[in-house]
This record gives sequence, structure tokens and C-alpha cells, in this order.
Amino acid sequence: MKSIADLNLGFGDAENYRSKANKALFNSIFVRNIYLDQLLKENTYFLIGEKGTGKTAYSVFLTNNNYSETLSQLKFLRETDYQKFVALKKEKHLQLSDYSSIWKVILLLLLTKSIKSEELDHSPFTKKAKLNALMKAVDEYYSNAFSPEIISVLHLIENSKLTAELISKYLKLGGEQSVSANFQESRFQVNLLYIQNQFEKALSQLKLRSNHLLFIDGIDVRPGLIPYQDYLDCVKGLADAVWSLNHDFLSNIKDSKGRFRVILLVRPDIFNSLGLQNSANKVRDNSVYLDWRTTYPSYRSSKIFELSDRMLSSQQDTPLALGAAWDYYLPWKAQSTNHSREHDPSFYKFLRISYSRPRDLVTLLSIMQEEYIEKKCNELTFPERLFDSYDFQNKYSEYLLGGIRDQLSFYYHQEDFDLFLKFFSFLKGRAEFTYDEYLNVYNNFQRYILEKLTSNRSEIPQFVQSAESFLQFLYDTNILCSIEELEREPFFRWCYRERSPSNISPKVLLSSKYRVHYGLFKALNLGFQKMK
Repeated sequence: MKSIADLNLGFGDAENYRSKANKALFNSIFVRNIYLDQLLKENTYFLIGEKGTGKTAYSVFLTNNNYSETLSQLKFLRETDYQKFVALKKEKHLQLSDYSSIWKVILLLLLTKSIKSEELDHSPFTKKAKLNALMKAVDEYYSNAFSPEIISVLHLIENSKLTAELISKYLKLGGEQSVSANFQESRFQVNLLYIQNQFEKALSQLKLRSNHLLFIDGIDVRPGLIPYQDYLDCVKGLADAVWSLNHDFLSNIKDSKGRFRVILLVRPDIFNSLGLQNSANKVRDNSVYLDWRTTYPSYRSSKIFELSDRMLSSQQDTPLALGAAWDYYLPWKAQSTNHSREHDPSFYKFLRISYSRPRDLVTLLSIMQEEYIEKKCNELTFPERLFDSYDFQNKYSEYLLGGIRDQLSFYYHQEDFDLFLKFFSFLKGRAEFTYDEYLNVYNNFQRYILEKLTSNRSEIPQFVQSAESFLQFLYDTNILCSIEELEREPFFRWCYRERSPSNISPKVLLSSKYRVHYGLFKALNLGFQKMK
């Protein structure tokens, strides 16, 4: 077995695996499971999962590899993209429906630019003249320096009059029939519709040998300078465009072996905010929902254990049976948390302080390796004392809190997050409390907010408008669970465990008992009772 110091445990952010130097490592540790097969189905348009569940990882793997006759590309939404949308909204006086139209053109152009000549079926029925004309128009606009990124297409859309004129010009030069139109800057929506129609006609005439997937990532975190409503309008338009293009156009292209498809990567809570019609059906019928949950008794056969073990076993010189690498590097038997068990396997401790997400397990192992090297340990395996140490627990707890900060940035500003953290100081060290105790803490917290609000703050954050809404907010973010007292033992109801394709927005139990997540104890200074 490799020494612990020599293990390459990879990255928590799968975007790093897009680089050429890291592709081989990623291919060796990536687990090809049922989710990968579901992504290749023709009716899949959304990849839904909590932060850290592997949405980017699946899209990166398919982008890095020609897998199952499928060619993929991954595009990230960046802050400059949103800023351009906000500028266009002000300049062109855009409505929500206009966002969808803009996104359709962006997605169509990105799909078109991904096509290479050798991927086409060069039969007499494949018509490339319109495609060639469109590409010449784009090349002239960018002086042959087009970069296939979202911001580049937004610049082209911003000058819709010139773009439409160039497309019309090259269609005529190529012998294509083109309507004589007087394109005007004031007719932005008309110009946009003309551009969209020409790209749709070009794509519908192609016969592809391989499937083409376009993944759109990056909507999970709102840039701080972009107002929430502007951001939400943008992603609503994107979701509507993804559904409309896939369902109404791309899925209806006939007589082509290969198919085009766009897949949007999105968190469950954000998907719930998009306002798509029949969203529950879209989750069940048109989405891959990443679910890594497991139970203690069945953990050895779970997807999350297989992934964790693969990180350790894939780097060994000889193939190993499932679980052999984990058992070697983490052999300890921990003190049991249940009187019916003599001891707990080491993996239980990892599950207990994680949200059963791939990123959590990657981070846990990476921090352990970091602590192993810093503490100059000389054991061949990870010692349990590292896991239990203050430094390890504190680093991991800060990681979890950072993830919650990123998650909340979609809805709130940094100052709201800082205000939100103050709530936990009123718990006075308690990590478990009753509903009545919660109400008392909430009231103290709300009084504090009202007293401390500055003159430039007109209202308190929405999440703290009422005791019930704030409790739901804490539950939605998996900061706390509700505890249901059953006859034999208590049942811990976590949002991430209750959430499913048929129940994407579970509700917290009221008048219950609650517990803050173990992994957050250190970062929130909980898990002890302060003396009065």
C-alpha cells in the first residue's frame, strides 16, 4: 500500500479536473454509476443535487471523455456574464421573457460551435450550407477570434442588428433564401428571433454521428454585486430556455443518429425557485437527482462508500476488493453511539459529521492527510486521534460553515450572513434544544437585530421575519434537524435525508426537539453548556 503522504486525494472542487494534468487522476477515481447512465438518457435536462454532491464532477467527466458516443462541453456562468445581463436589461428594457430568448440564442450558438466536420454524417441528406453561413457571420463579427464562452455570445447579442445583418448577408452569399429585412436597433426582440430561427434551421438539417451535450454550471452562487431579483430573473430565463429548447426543438429533430441536449446543473432549493410549470414532474421525468444517502447497516454497499474507497484504492499498484483500501488506512473501531452495537466502524464517524456528500468525504480525507503530515505521524494508517483532535475538527467545521455561506449567498448578502451567525451565540453553547427553548432564543435574537439595525437598513432579512420561517430556514440549510421521539429510539429528520424527487422541499417538524449538525459544533462554538 502507498504511504499516506504519497496519496493524491484530488480536489474538493471538480472544476480542477478539467485541466489536462488532472484528467488521468480523475478518470481513475471517478465511479461510473447509475447517475452517469441516467444523464445519457434523451429526456434528461436537469442535473439536481445539493452543493457538494458531484454535479460538476459528472459534467467534467463527460467533458473529459468521449463516453458512450457522447461528446460534451461544460460552460460556467461567471460574474461578468450576470453583469452583462443586468446591463442589457437596462439598455434594452428587457422583460423576463426576453431573458429566455437571449439564453436560447446563447445555447444554440454554443451547440453549433461545438460541431466539428468529422462528427457529421456526410450523407447526401446532410445540409451544411446554412451552418457554414452562420459560422462565417460569427467569424466576421469576431474577426476570426470568437471564444466559445457565454460572455462572447452576449456581446454578439448586444449588437443584434449587426449580427442579424451579417447572418442575412452570408445566407444570401451561400445561395440560401433569406428574407429581406430592415434590421433596426430598436427592434431588439425581432432581431433576436431572426437569429434564433436561423440557428434552429441550421441545426435541424444536420445528421450527427455522436450525441452532443452542453452542461451549464455556476448558478448556485450569486455574485455579491448582482441584486437578487436580477440574478433570479436571469436564471429563470435560463431554466425556461433549457426546457423549451430541449422539449420543443432539439428532441424533435428527425433522422439524426446523434442528438443535441442542454443540461442545467442546479441545487434543489434553487430549482424550487425557478417557477417552472409542473416542476414536480420535471424532477421525476426530466432530471437526474443526486442522492448519496445511506444508513449505518448498509453503508458497505452504498455509493458514497464505494466512492470513498475508490479514492484510496485507485492509486495502488494492484486491484483491491471493495472496502479493502478503506479498511487498511482507517482500521479503527470507534466507541459505539448505540447500545445495541459493540463498536462503530470508522466510516460511521465520517458519516456522522458529514452530509453524506462526495465533497465532504474528499475534504475529510484531505484534512486528515494534511494533519498527518503536519503532526509528523509515523503510523502506516490514519490514527483515530487525528480525527478526534481539535485541529482536525475545527478545520472541517470551518469548511462546512463556508459551504453554508456559499449556499446562502444566492439569497443574501455577506452582512446578512454575519447577522445570521449571531443567532448561535444566544444558544449559549447548547447544540440540542426544545421548541420552547428555540422560541426564547429566537425572540432574543430578533430583539438584538431590531436594536442593532443601522439607519440605512430598512428591514430585517427575510429569513428572520418569523420564528417559524427562521426555523425552516435553519432546516433547509441542514444546520439543524428535528428529532422525532419513537418508542425504541429517536429518529433524526434531516432535510437532506428527507428531500427526494417527490419531496424536493420538505418541511420542518414544529413543536419538536432539534439538534445542530455535529460537524458545525466547532465553527458555531456549540456542544457545551455555558455556566450562568
